[in-house]
Amino acid sequence: MKTPPIVSRAEWDEARERLLVKEKELTRARDAMAAQRRRMPWMAVQKDYRFDGPNGPVSLLDLFEDRRQLIVYRAFYGPEVTTYAEGGAYPERACVGCSLLADQVANPAHLNARDTSLAFVSRAPQAHIEGLKSRMGWQLIPWYTLTDNFDADFGVAEWHGTNAFIRDDDRVFRTYFVDSRGDEAIGSTWSYLDITALGRQEQWEDSPEGYPQTPPYQWWNYHDAYEPRASSRTS
Repeated sequence: MKTPPIVSRAEWDEARERLLVKEKELTRARDAMAAQRRRMPWMAVQKDYRFDGPNGPVSLLDLFEDRRQLIVYRAFYGPEVTTYAEGGAYPERACVGCSLLADQVANPAHLNARDTSLAFVSRAPQAHIEGLKSRMGWQLIPWYTLTDNFDADFGVAEWHGTNAFIRDDDRVFRTYFVDSRGDEAIGSTWSYLDITALGRQEQWEDSPEGYPQTPPYQWWNYHDAYEPRASSRTS
């Protein structure tokens, strides 16, 4: 291993300042990319997609859990999965990459506070999903069973991927999609919100006119201390 040079504190600080310039450029570029995502066109979802959940059959609209936005990750856990870590197979093991992503998912309460729900979907039956969630400590992730061609229609039949949706009353629209290395770093609250149509919903963001925005910091809270809210569904 060829290591970098060993330098004094002053030289190290100088090198850090030079790097910081480029890091700030990257941050501004990432913010600008998120602003472009918020201006993506919306695609109307025409089919009535169905899933099995812990309490029985549900629709895509149900996955929103009465919130305005929904993020859906297609996790490969089921009889069709072959990319296991060593030492097991289905149903004991899910795709090793999808499992790594599940391990890095932040507490969904912070997303919920921004009127956004998160869901995982897989081909495995609920009994197996609940067993895997319990063993791996993923109880906080809502996880549903695919029952139709949702995965084929949204680009995740043969590879993992993340779709973002928004609803207007009972109408659902697809707003964004990312897969491959594009979603390898997803899992934090900010990475999820940055791919949604409404973004972080903070006042500093470059968002279209009329988008919901509040001051940063003020809405942040402990994950068990957010105020319960009334349903946002319109009858």
